[in-house]
Amino acid sequence: MRKASELHHVLSEKVATVLPKSDWRKYLRDALFRTLDKRSEAIQLLAPDFEKFRHEAREAKAHAVNNLDKLLQQFIQNCEKRGTRVYVAKDAEDACRIVYRIAEQKNARLITKSKSMTTEEIGLNQFLEKHGLKVVDTDLGELIVQLAGERPFHLVYPAVHKTRQDVAELFSREAGRKLSDDISELMNFAREYLRERFLTADLAITGVNIAIAETGTVIVETNEGNDRLGNIPAKTYIAVMGMEKLVEKIEDALKLIVAHPVSSTGQWLTNYVSFLSGRTPLAGHAEEREMHIVIVDNGRSSMRDDPVFREALYCIRCGACMNICPTYSSLGGHVFGHIYTGPIGIPWTAFVHGLEKAAEFAPLCISCGLCKEICPTIIDMPYMIAEVKHRYVQKGGQLFVNKVVESYETAYRMGSKFPRLFNTLISSTITRLFMEKFLGIERRRTLPRVAAKPLDKLLRGKVVENGADAVFFADFFARYLRPDIGAKAVDALIQAGYRVSLPPQRSSGYPYFAYGDLDKARKLAEYNVGNLSKALGDGAVIVSIEPTATYTLKHLYPKLLNHSPDAEKVSEATTSLTMLLHNLLIDGRLEAKPMMKGRAAVHIPCHERAFNSCREVVALLNTAGIDATVVETGTCCGMAGTFGMKHGVLGYELSNVVGEELFSRMKASGCSYVVSTSSVCKIHISDGTALPVYHPLETLEFTAPRKR
Repeated sequence: MRKASELHHVLSEKVATVLPKSDWRKYLRDALFRTLDKRSEAIQLLAPDFEKFRHEAREAKAHAVNNLDKLLQQFIQNCEKRGTRVYVAKDAEDACRIVYRIAEQKNARLITKSKSMTTEEIGLNQFLEKHGLKVVDTDLGELIVQLAGERPFHLVYPAVHKTRQDVAELFSREAGRKLSDDISELMNFAREYLRERFLTADLAITGVNIAIAETGTVIVETNEGNDRLGNIPAKTYIAVMGMEKLVEKIEDALKLIVAHPVSSTGQWLTNYVSFLSGRTPLAGHAEEREMHIVIVDNGRSSMRDDPVFREALYCIRCGACMNICPTYSSLGGHVFGHIYTGPIGIPWTAFVHGLEKAAEFAPLCISCGLCKEICPTIIDMPYMIAEVKHRYVQKGGQLFVNKVVESYETAYRMGSKFPRLFNTLISSTITRLFMEKFLGIERRRTLPRVAAKPLDKLLRGKVVENGADAVFFADFFARYLRPDIGAKAVDALIQAGYRVSLPPQRSSGYPYFAYGDLDKARKLAEYNVGNLSKALGDGAVIVSIEPTATYTLKHLYPKLLNHSPDAEKVSEATTSLTMLLHNLLIDGRLEAKPMMKGRAAVHIPCHERAFNSCREVVALLNTAGIDATVVETGTCCGMAGTFGMKHGVLGYELSNVVGEELFSRMKASGCSYVVSTSSVCKIHISDGTALPVYHPLETLEFTAPRKR
């Protein structure tokens, strides 16, 4: 197992090669952001209650994975009743040999293949070509990357990184003549080129999107119809599928048939959806027409038996997590991935290609959590990725700079004892050069100053020890950096009639999670949960001014602590502060007036999306008379907590590249200032736009309702 420092060096070189390609990056982002917009439109038109639909899709996949052995046998029996021959391959080599044996028996020399990530996973093309067979990928994107000698760039858009000029060069080479970059000419060549192969192929191979156990049916979805053009003329047809593609009933399959296109391309339905249950005669001849199904394990059984990674098998290969991933949209799948790319590619790679291979690109996950928020089956990719990092760290070690940024709370706790000295030091050019060279902290990044007095001192005499109906979780920001904002939040709650407590606590510890130090994260979670749960009275709420802290209490601590009763109690009580304040305004328990003039651009921090995407922030500002509008790209600003503090391409430079589109939109919005609930997003946006950035509580003044 290579050391973390070695993998970091290799990945840094890859990232450094891609970052200067601004035109290419804009092209990629435009494509992915356009897909996100189409998805949003499709959800609004097709499924207003999309959250309910997501849970139903998840339940269908969970049921199948929980009953995988039983459904596998049922599927095989029903396939064989229809004359289909079924094989179960234990690993990649086994699967490739099975396909080759079938091809050899049929004297096949030319094979057409429609898009299939499973065949990419097992290296089927390379295996067959090594044995003298010609394989032609017939999906247009797959054909392009095949001719380029590359692997797919994206699960759904394998050639999204290629321009039409690139394609013209590849097709010209294959045609033996010069083709222009006119799209019509390129498409006509592709049709002619593929049609000849479809009609003369000896054997056809497709992947499988869904397999139905109760009927012995495989479902293949394409937008080009190339699966049908391949498997209908060919006498022998082979479907290659991962065992996780199984569902029990057709009703389950119908949910996924909708989930696929809506999540991946924003379509209501894929253009061609083929249900294949055995072979049917072609021109009256049925005796020589065969269907074979190769079911691939290749690490899937191990994944199913692992309680953390089990739900990775819920993946339906829609690619939505790639479309929203901030670093993927900046770097692409050839840097952020192996065969499987993007966020879901990290856990999948760990099991089908090995932990070290996954660790090669796992640091590109900056733990924003957006992949889970967009996933149609609600897979907790952030947690699985953290576990991949954790398992690697135990063998390959932790980067020194990660250890440094994990210790931020200790540094600022010490700094709060000598605030003037601490602030002078972190403002010194010499200190910052030293920190960059020896600690790995970027000297150009603004470091937050420690407050003169921590929150505890500001709240003396205001908070209660017992009988509280609101518990304030200060986290790092309100305790050491801006205790005035924390005190303002507590004052607002008190004016609304709450008795507020500030029990013993430490910061949320999210950086431990982000860098895979899960043992440290659990220890901190145990401490915070123990104290917070003791402070909770009946019906009490827990609030924080930091969205990441709120997210950690609500969603992360229960999993870290194996859903202990205290962790669940804390999770249940935790709510968004801005949502609570907005409700208090609606109920007439608080009043608010503006403290700022001008139009506000509202930024949505990533962890706010797990709550209500800052709708209450906008409503709060509007209710107080501030003209506020959301300005966003739909993805992360790039700061990602401590990630943007780190020196180099795997830190400050990448975080700025991720943020460049958001910065551009904010500067073009005509707004006077930015409002963000996140302290670290505030630093990043301020550095990137030169606009003033405020926490919502800085822009509002809360008072008790006037007596009438």
